[in-house]
Formats: sequence, C-alpha cells, structure tokens
Amino acid sequence: MSTPTNEQTPTEESSSTSFDLVYQDVSKVTASEESNALSLAAEASRSPVQFHGRIKDPIKIRETLSALYSVVASDMRYKPRDRSAYVAYLRMKKETATLSVWQAQQAYFSWLAQNDPSAFLVLDPIITVHPDRICLEVFSKDESTYVNLSIDRDLFDEQKEVKHGTTNIDFSSTLFAGLQQMRGYRKTEFHIGQGGFGVSTSSEKNLIEKKIPLPDSWLRGLLQVQSAATLPMEKVTLAPIDFYNLLRELRLHADIKKKKRGLLVELVPYSKPRFILEPWETVVESSAATYHGKAPRAIRIWGRRRLMLIQRFLPFIKSIEVQLLGSGLPSFWIFRGEGICLTMGLTGFTNANWSQALAFDLLLPRANQSSKSLDKLIPFLSDVWFATPQEISKQTGLKGSTLTQTLQLGCQQGLLIYDLAHGVYRYRPVSDKPLNLEKLAYRNVREKQAFDLLNRRNEVELTSENFIPLQGLELVGRVNVTEDGRDYRPMLLLGEEGNVRKAECTCPMFRKNQLKNGPCTHLIALRLIYAKIEAERKEGQEKEAIVLNETRAFSKRTEKGTESRMISLEKTQVRMKWTKPQESDRQITLRFNSEKEARTAYFAEIEKLEKKGYISFSSD
Repeated sequence: MSTPTNEQTPTEESSSTSFDLVYQDVSKVTASEESNALSLAAEASRSPVQFHGRIKDPIKIRETLSALYSVVASDMRYKPRDRSAYVAYLRMKKETATLSVWQAQQAYFSWLAQNDPSAFLVLDPIITVHPDRICLEVFSKDESTYVNLSIDRDLFDEQKEVKHGTTNIDFSSTLFAGLQQMRGYRKTEFHIGQGGFGVSTSSEKNLIEKKIPLPDSWLRGLLQVQSAATLPMEKVTLAPIDFYNLLRELRLHADIKKKKRGLLVELVPYSKPRFILEPWETVVESSAATYHGKAPRAIRIWGRRRLMLIQRFLPFIKSIEVQLLGSGLPSFWIFRGEGICLTMGLTGFTNANWSQALAFDLLLPRANQSSKSLDKLIPFLSDVWFATPQEISKQTGLKGSTLTQTLQLGCQQGLLIYDLAHGVYRYRPVSDKPLNLEKLAYRNVREKQAFDLLNRRNEVELTSENFIPLQGLELVGRVNVTEDGRDYRPMLLLGEEGNVRKAECTCPMFRKNQLKNGPCTHLIALRLIYAKIEAERKEGQEKEAIVLNETRAFSKRTEKGTESRMISLEKTQVRMKWTKPQESDRQITLRFNSEKEARTAYFAEIEKLEKKGYISFSSD
C-alpha cells in the first residue's frame, strides 16, 4: 500500500453508486371543485407497494409534506453565482412548453443531466407502508439533515389496496406545487402505487427514467445517521412555544463571520434545559420537563439553521423531544403531533468538522462486516415489519451487546431503521439490490489508507500530547510509510470539543493543498490513534488511576455573564485558568512531586466545580 503524496484523483474522491429509478407516472395532485386526489408514484422496478385511503385532515398532510419537500430541496453549502445554467434552463423551459407532462418531465431530467448533474445527487424519498403507519425518509443534498416522517394509518378512512413494502416515490417541484392546491373542505383521496387512480400508464413512451449517480459519501451519510439513532443519548424535552422562540431568534439575527454558530444546550440536574444561541448568548429556557441526569453538562450542536426547514409543521406540534449524542455529534429532534410524528436528525458534520466525524464513526461497527446474527434477525423483522428490542431478543435469542451490534449493523447496511419516536426497529431495505458495503465502509480513499496504516505494527505513533493554555490540546505524531521510505510528522491542535483548530503535516499533499481538499492520510491516522489511545485509557479501569493528560472546560452562567474555568492535567502539573466577565483572566500552575498527587488534586478541583454548579463542556 502506498499513501498518496499529492491530491487525490477525481475518481477516488467522487465514487458513486448508481440508482436507476423508473416511474410509470408522476406524483401529482388532481383538484376539482369538490375533491382532491393526491397520488404518489412508486418506483416501477421494485416490488409493488400500494395504499389507498381518504385523508381525514388534508391540511395537516399538505403542510407536513410541504415541510418534507423543504428538506429534500435544501442545500445550504456555499455556491458561487453562475447564471449560465439558469439561462439554459429558461431556454429549455420555453422549448418544452407545448409538450405533454411526461415528455416535459423527461426533457427536464435530460437537461439536468447535462447542465446540473449535482441536482441528481439525492435519492428520491424512501416510503414504507407498515401495518401501523406510513413512513417517509429523506436526506438533504448537503448531507446535513435527515427526516423520518411517520403518519399513523388512523389518519385515513376507507383504507384498501394495501400492500406492505418499501419503495421510492417521485417527489418533484410539480408535486409540491400541486400540494398547495389542497383544501380542507374538499374530500381528498390518497394513493401510493406504481400507477395513478385507475389510469393505465404502462406504455413505454410514458415511462420516466432517472439515472442517479449517488455519491458514496451521501449514501454512507444516510446510513450512518440512521445508525446513530441506536446509540445512547441524553434526552430533554422542549415545549412548542420554546421551539418557536428559538426559531424567532434565528430569524432576527444573522450569523456573524468568524464567530461561533452553535446551539449550546445547558443541562443541570433537576433544572429545566437552557438553549443558548451563539455568539449572541441569547438564552431560551425550556418550559417543559426538568433534566434528570446525574451531572451537569453542556452540549454544543451544529446545524441550527436547518431547524427552520420544518416551520410549516409547527402548528401541528404538541410536544418536542431532543436527543443528544454529544458536542459536535448528531442530534435528533422528535416533533410529535396527533397521528403524525416528524423526526429530524442533524448530522453536524461539515468539511471543517472532519475530526468529530471520525470520532463518531469509531462508535459504530464497519458496514462491510458479515454477521450470522444478522442473518437470523432479518427474516424475523421482514415478516413482522417492526418490533421492540425486547421482542427481537425473545424471538431471535440475541441478547446484550450482541443484539445491539447486530441492530446497528442492520442499520448501516441499509436493511433496518430505528424509529426513535416509537422505540421500535423497522424493516426497511434502502434498495432491492444489495449495496456494495466495502465502498461504504470509509468516507474516502485517504480514510481507508489511514485505517490500513493503523492496523500495521508501529506504523502510526502518537509522540506527544501538549496542552496549550487558551488554545487546546496539541497532538504530534509520526507516520512511517514503508512503501514511501519516509516518516511523516502530522500535528493537530484540538479544541475543547474535539474540533480541529490547526493542522499541519510534512507530506507533499498538505504542502500543496493544505486542508482545501480535506485532511491528508497522515492527519487522519493521527486523529484515529489518539481516539484509540483515549478509549484504551477508559476501558476496564478507573479513569483516575490511569489518566496522565487531560483538559476539561467548565462554565457557569451568572447575572454578570458567563464565568469559564479550564483545568488541565499534564502528568505532574495541574493548570487552572479563570475567565470572568469584565475582569482580567487569571491562570496558575501547580506542580507536584508525583503523578498520583497531581491526579488527586486534579479530580478534587473538578469535584469542587461541579458542587458549585459549573457545567462541563467536555464530551464523553
């Protein structure tokens, strides 16, 4: 194996999985003076999935699907201005004005493939008809937002033509425009299937084909965020009015360049959670239930602007539950209404936050692993469609960590999803064809090479850990690549939440591109070896007995502002720093005769701060 010494080729960085979707009709809304007909066109090459019923509350369905479309169409990545594609689109639109619906749709898809290929880099919504509810799943183009919309089948009258299963549905701007025509005073029929309402559309000339070269990073992100739902999380509740106030503050304030853009959640035992918008320090206190955790915590999450995508669903929300994995890691927002539930997952991962993405991946099993336990679990769930972990354990005999790992593996392989809102695992294959799991095991070629280096003996070494006051933890490593006959010296400066503040490496790729094309193999390997060492320090031993280098940050909100404390243990030294509003920063260093004495003093100071109500910012 030879590590790359220059920029990766486009083939390596842009590998994709092809999805060829065929529809016999377009999803649409047919409106008349007395009735509406909402038809969702199912993918024709997959096993037939059908459902027909009359919607009890058309307005609720209209607004919910409109919010779902906002997520499908969202892409908040920076895009430079370029009007050439728009001008070409206007010309195409004028030329196809006299064509039929199917011909115009096909012409539009052909135009997209030529002028805007990135528009196809998103999979049509996945819909599953279960015995108890209908589930729709979408993942935004920028890999930041996942939504699982769950509609109770009790919201439909006169249910018939039911065939349980999973398929894709056409979900275009045409459908969104049609949804706006739905009215509450009209009877509204709802149909899922390969054809329309009794209209024959089997003629090949009417077939609509979409060839989607789905990036492996996008597909992997979808599977990873679904798997994240199976991990243990902190749970807090939020009242609908509190969430509205949160969105109101976001509307009133624009983000400030080079300033923090996180949403900070402060959790103090037996107190109501507080949500702080950075950098304005605007506090939104929850008026719902109190937090019942064992210790105070502060968790910073990213992607707060994405919460505004579901604002059309706000009038129907009865309660909100927020589940947090940790600072910089995915968060899940469960919005419950009567008969309908929307679960939104914010990944929090961007190109600049690759360090936390790597740390998160280590919490989950690799997607290309084979498992006899999974072969036992899938037939059971495919028969009953959904079950709780207790029911799965009873029927399959899988227990404890084996059951947990098997369920996580099923989610990563695109066979299952965990329904956070209802506490059940559901059978839902992403595709009717097996996925190439080896391609999805890593984010890119450089990450795979970093893992290969890590698995070799003495190839990757963490040479030093140095705490730098006011900045973070500096990691210096050595990566020996035998094939290159060279040692590379990567360096990372990690902030208090594991984010990268500074990175350097002696390899040619970094010297040429810095971090413009992402981290080099050696920086990834350094981050992985540090995560491995941290896990070994905690596993099976008391933390106080083995920790030699550690930094923890604490804060406490007062009437004057926020007081911050940072404590660092460096073998035989303990450094402490105080930051108070309108006062100069203070810092002291305590030196001890032995590492044991330093550790004892370090944890004693932490215990004092926790008793005084200081909240830890350090991720678990």
